[in-house]
Amino acid sequence: MGAFSIWHLLVILAIVILLFGTKRLRNIGSDLGNAIKSFRTAVKDEEEKSQDTTTQGGNLPPKNETEQKSDAGRVIEGESIRENNKP
Repeated sequence: MGAFSIWHLLVILAIVILLFGTKRLRNIGSDLGNAIKSFRTAVKDEEEKSQDTTTQGGNLPPKNETEQKSDAGRVIEGESIRENNKP
């Protein structure tokens, strides 16, 4: 007497098949499968891309002092510059 028995589920399945038809249910199932597959590949590609960028960033040599000094006066678009006016 608890949840649904096998007979309840079979009746519900028969009603769904009568309402939608087997062709439409098959199309829905294949569309759902393709969506899950593309989602998994997108997640996998994104993980590989993030791993590639983290490994590339860690392998860069540190800047030497002359490169750091030449970057000091450069302004990047959208970056604000604060000038210290000391009396």
